[in-house]
Amino acid sequence: MSNALPVADARQVRRYARELARRHPRGLAAALGLHALAAAAGLVAPRLLGDLVEGISRGVGAVTVDRVALAIAGFVVAQSVLVRFAHLASARLGERVLAELREEFVDRVLALPLSTVERAGTGDLLTRTSRDVAALSRTVRFAAPETLIAAVTVLLILGAVVLTGPLLVVPCLLAVPLLVAGTRWYLRRAPAGYLRENAAYSDITDGISETVEGARTTEALRQQGRRRARTDADIRRSYAAEYYTLSLRTVFFPIAEIGYLLPVVGTLLLGGWFYLKGWASLGQVTAATLYAQQLVDPVDRLLSWLDEFQVGGASLARLLGVAEPAEADGKPAGVAPPDRRPVTDDGRLAAHDVRYAYRAGHDVLHGVTLVPRPGEKLAMVGPSGAGKSTLGRLLAGVHAPRAGAVTVDGRPLSELPLAELRTHVALVSQEHHVFIGTLTDNVAMVRPDAGPAEVRAALAAVDALDWAEALPDGLDTRVGAGGHPLSPAQAQQLALARLVLADPHTLVLDEATSLIDPRAARALERSLAAVLQGRTVIAIAHRLFSAHDADRVAVVEDGRITELGSHDELVAAGGSYAALWRSWHG
Repeated sequence: MSNALPVADARQVRRYARELARRHPRGLAAALGLHALAAAAGLVAPRLLGDLVEGISRGVGAVTVDRVALAIAGFVVAQSVLVRFAHLASARLGERVLAELREEFVDRVLALPLSTVERAGTGDLLTRTSRDVAALSRTVRFAAPETLIAAVTVLLILGAVVLTGPLLVVPCLLAVPLLVAGTRWYLRRAPAGYLRENAAYSDITDGISETVEGARTTEALRQQGRRRARTDADIRRSYAAEYYTLSLRTVFFPIAEIGYLLPVVGTLLLGGWFYLKGWASLGQVTAATLYAQQLVDPVDRLLSWLDEFQVGGASLARLLGVAEPAEADGKPAGVAPPDRRPVTDDGRLAAHDVRYAYRAGHDVLHGVTLVPRPGEKLAMVGPSGAGKSTLGRLLAGVHAPRAGAVTVDGRPLSELPLAELRTHVALVSQEHHVFIGTLTDNVAMVRPDAGPAEVRAALAAVDALDWAEALPDGLDTRVGAGGHPLSPAQAQQLALARLVLADPHTLVLDEATSLIDPRAARALERSLAAVLQGRTVIAIAHRLFSAHDADRVAVVEDGRITELGSHDELVAAGGSYAALWRSWHG
């Protein structure tokens, strides 16, 4: 998708992985140390067996055989105990790291500007928060510790072979050129392939969510065929992406399987020749062959988890990439420097010569300047598509202007941290959301330090306290998905209570009650009036009765403000607003 969220590059992924490792030096050292001890304990048995074979060939007694057998059994038991605690240490470390990854990802997601999410589509973000997090979870829990264990085990086994007989390490290395060549071939292709696979899955999720949300519109406009065609095309792209990564594995894994067998076969053949030449004893050859056999498991794990690392690396790149637009969205490439003006303390919001484009080269706002007066109600009216909602979103800080500046107290909104921005200006739209948690949590989320009395006061201000206290557990009732259901009007009242608690001095209203049932809307208008009291209000009016009661009216046409004044002044002027009023009132 052209507007998809960015993806971190390989350098950023490696840097973040190193940072995670540095955060947990003790846990990492403990896990590696235990696995190293377990691997070392496992290396004793082949050496003892080699010595036993050598001794039997020289006629050692039965007592010696019994001692060697007991020693082998003891080391096997010790290895089992060490493996158990090593895996426990790895699991604990993996869960801590995964918890940090999830928490940091949630922080990144919550820091995303709404405009970024709207441009990318919810499908991409949903895929990253679900499929990519799940894939990374498997990598952190299993692939990372298993790979470290396998690498340590391979090094210890090769060291044991060298100590057994330096010449016998040669056949163990026969597979190295084949495995290195195969791995390099695979790694040049796999990362990009898995990124395409995840991106294709995002397209499927995005298309299906759009189709489900707009099902009735699709049916009304008889666009079912186009939606099916879109879904089929997304599935074909996903199939092609998955087929590509599968084809890589069908080449790489057979190469790896051959690489497992070469050390064992080579040790038997070359070791036998070394024995015949007198360069190695029978015991050394036996021990080296057993060590070569032991190499199969860790090498197999290394190469098998390597594929999982490509999946996890692609997922981590997508999760880290979420942070990129959060830093850049407020100052898109090519934007003119912010208009810095003297700081005042009157809470004045102002737009100065702002321009905005959803697509490069196609401005929908053309040099708009609008300065609402503190405490006034300003209505924006105009034909559909004139740019009213876009201007409202710029004034609320949802979008950043392509040129010009939107400021509060002389400071550009694009430079304000989100938490501070929402103490100045907030957008009240037709959309509302109830989060999973208690009713108190839903209200206090804008100010986590708010006490119970403040939450109750906010609910009372919007006439929601009575029904809130009547819920099964009062304000501690769990709402949201799987919780106590709330009506659309109640959900909107929760949103208004959050505004009361956040206490911004300016509100941008985009017909907040237009989608509510008319009977509920009348009650909700009273709740809204309580929120508006004493604040600067910019109302995007799709119905002119809202403009009639405003202090001033701004007429937006073709991305420009063509008229600005009170209702009576504009009607008397006989311009566009007067024509709209006569048409609507008549």
